[in-house]
Amino acid sequence: MTDMNREHSVLSVKDVAKTFILHLQGSLRLPVVTGVTFDVPQGQCVVLGGESGAGKSTIMKMVYGSYQADSGSMMLNHRDRSLDLAAAQPRQMLTARRESMGYVSQFLRALPRVPAVDVVAEPLTDRGIPRPQARQQAGELLDRLSIPERLWELPPATFSGGEQQRVNIARGFATSTPLMLLDEPTASLDARNRGVVIEMIRERLEAGTGMLAICHDAEVRDAVADQIVDVAAFAPHREEAK
Repeated sequence: MTDMNREHSVLSVKDVAKTFILHLQGSLRLPVVTGVTFDVPQGQCVVLGGESGAGKSTIMKMVYGSYQADSGSMMLNHRDRSLDLAAAQPRQMLTARRESMGYVSQFLRALPRVPAVDVVAEPLTDRGIPRPQARQQAGELLDRLSIPERLWELPPATFSGGEQQRVNIARGFATSTPLMLLDEPTASLDARNRGVVIEMIRERLEAGTGMLAICHDAEVRDAVADQIVDVAAFAPHREEAK
């Protein structure tokens, strides 16, 4: 890692490329994106725009470490220094996820039979916050997102799709991090809860968090986006491997 000034972007992506190799199709090479370059400044929301299949999710997953970038750099403000996510070791990536990157995905992934309030509280207890305090803070988030208290001790697997998404949002917003990744955060939400999520996003932006988002909901995108990155600009010339 190298020194990183707080005034710089929380995430700086430069010349990143990704190609998938389809081993079940004769090792066919499928270029997805190339030359991906953008910054996520503190206190701003950068939205990845473009049609379905353009590579938005691929970029998001490379930042989060689910996919390995083929080339380029992704410099994250982590522990007041700059960590290249494209070259980070697994242990470094896990630490960066825990301390420096919040993530709200489209789908809730939680252990079976774990109560919703504990699913939301887990990122807090992982940071050393006592369980009673973490559960209290988790309950406040669930209440704000209209999850009734009678459901808090039930596992989210028993919830509706919209309720699960709200638990997912509460978990993602439980801790404060320099960078937040939002992958369709308002999918499956009604108008009232979309408004609540917009408020929560704006509060984090005002506090200095940088956000990288995928958002097809035009109302939400218009309300929070400071910049839209056209992912189509990074489309490679697709050529099959010889």
